[in-house]
Amino acid sequence: MPDKTVVALTIAGSDSGGGAGIQADLKTFSAFGVFGKTVITSVTSQNTLGVQAVDDLPVGVVESQLKSIFEDGKCQAVKTGMLGNEQIVDRIASLLKRYRVKNLVVDPVIFSSSGKRLLTAEGVEMMKERLLPLAHLVTPNIREAEILSGVKIRQLSDMKRAARKILKLGVRAVVLTGGHLKGKPEDLFLDNNGLQVLTSERLSESDPHGTGCVFSSAITAGLASGLQTLPAVQEAKAFIGRAILGEVISGNGKPSVDPLSSLYRESEKAQVMDGLNRALRLFRKERIGSLVPEVQTNIGLALKNAKNHEDVLAIPGRIVKNGDDIFTGAEPEFGGSRHVANIVLTVMRYDPGKRAVMNIKYTDTLLKICQRLRFRIASFDRADEPRNVRVREGSSLEWGTQKAIMDYGSVPDIIYDLGGIRKEEMIRVIAEDIESLTNKILKIHNLYQKTL
Repeated sequence: MPDKTVVALTIAGSDSGGGAGIQADLKTFSAFGVFGKTVITSVTSQNTLGVQAVDDLPVGVVESQLKSIFEDGKCQAVKTGMLGNEQIVDRIASLLKRYRVKNLVVDPVIFSSSGKRLLTAEGVEMMKERLLPLAHLVTPNIREAEILSGVKIRQLSDMKRAARKILKLGVRAVVLTGGHLKGKPEDLFLDNNGLQVLTSERLSESDPHGTGCVFSSAITAGLASGLQTLPAVQEAKAFIGRAILGEVISGNGKPSVDPLSSLYRESEKAQVMDGLNRALRLFRKERIGSLVPEVQTNIGLALKNAKNHEDVLAIPGRIVKNGDDIFTGAEPEFGGSRHVANIVLTVMRYDPGKRAVMNIKYTDTLLKICQRLRFRIASFDRADEPRNVRVREGSSLEWGTQKAIMDYGSVPDIIYDLGGIRKEEMIRVIAEDIESLTNKILKIHNLYQKTL
């Protein structure tokens, strides 16, 4: 017999645009390896531009779905999202109490991100009176917390007051998300054991659609998998950060967070790793050691939407030469070289489609070969490097790359410099991906061999 599957249930509305609601909840459960079941409360007609129509289902239809689920076995955790009206809230609360549901997470959806009301005023009062006392956790944003608590929230101290008032409604814990306030996003976790402020960096200025649904679903999946409350919240906070970084544009309006972006990222990492290893095997076979400078060489290959050094694949210790042969002392790894990552990330700020870089030695002959191949060529002069850049470790390459791109007006195929004090002259080859980078390097190599 297979192991018992971890199951989570979402009771929420359908988002035809796919960015929030039932659709986002199921994607999130899947990303955590949790089997998702659904009870649909309302059908919304919406897209990236907003909500055009809302049709709450009859209470009897909602009840029938919920009974079907609970009469077929327990769910390890349950979340509620959009509930629509007071009749649905009242019936759901009765059934959750009857079936003695544990690990209930309430996402108190009152308005859509575009401002459409998704829960009646009477429904809000019914939620406070009947649903929250059953809840393990409630996850309001700023506006929802103001409505539930009656406290106007402008700063962290207001968040604390609001959370304490919400806790008094009978819920066991509160996570008040502060992303809609200015500055670094600060979420506040409060239970009967105390209060914690969870701070993170602001990862997007676009305020993507679906953050609340995905965050609460991630907590639900964590609780279903056996995590305690605060660890489940912390894991969900890290997860929503990755989903925001992976936001997608699926229409003409707001982007949406992508709960499956972490899975796509792991798949992309495997593909990037495989591509770099193929390139290294080809370079060894073609014996490109004559292109390797005295300080040795490296290849940087970034993931799509790379933000930091950990998103750039490189070789720790560099690629070294022995005559025409090349060797690597370590396997490629993400974050393997800050120096080459600085170049790649700087290039991507100006052209996100250019994600591959390799440095080769500079000679007049090699530069002429690049010209003969009709590569677009730019350069910078290390003598122009500001002193504050020169003394800051690892910033020279970032400055030089940026200077060359700015002077050239776009990202070229080649950036070279003629060196400086204790700095070897160098050519950097830039390309869209590892395949196009490999082609450029081999074209240079083949022509260079004819000159030797």
